[in-house]
Amino acid sequence: MLSRLIAGLTFAALGASGQVGTAPAPCPDVTGTTSGYVIGPLDVLTVQVWDNEKLSRTYSVRPDGMFSMPLAGEIVAAGLTVAKLEQSITAKPSEFMINPIVTIEVPRANSKNYYVEGEVMRPGQFPLIQNLTVFDALSAAGGFREFARKNKIYILRGSQPIRFNYDEVSRGKRMEQNIPLQNGDHIIVPDRN
Repeated sequence: MLSRLIAGLTFAALGASGQVGTAPAPCPDVTGTTSGYVIGPLDVLTVQVWDNEKLSRTYSVRPDGMFSMPLAGEIVAAGLTVAKLEQSITAKPSEFMINPIVTIEVPRANSKNYYVEGEVMRPGQFPLIQNLTVFDALSAAGGFREFARKNKIYILRGSQPIRFNYDEVSRGKRMEQNIPLQNGDHIIVPDRN
């Protein structure tokens, strides 16, 4: 399994064309986010209410953590998991919705992000989805550039630096370094200079 991950990083670093230095692909959306994802302000939700096209649409969570849904009114979304929000909408009393079947996806997670900086193919801001590790984040950034110092990577969490040695983790050693990311983490990949 580890060899497939490394091969995937190599392919991602080369790009689909096999050329080093190809233009970075746009960051993917988070479509299909799991039901355990905690919704935040500015997230975009796709709400499907079975057999009700008037309610089935895309909604943006406002900065106050709420969104307006026709026939259902103001709904609090921020701080709830996708599963809890589905339950909340299902339980909302209305003469227009009798025992609704509600499913929600988060096509754009705008409230939680992490950053990858330095010697990676696609540095920048990325959406933070549930259970993402440092290794996963480096893969999402397209792998490393030629002069990346892979054994001196660090994660800046607030003002606290956390060391990460990619060479060790990719060999299955000291796996405790491969920590889950938190909102606002910065992964810094220095160069050899």
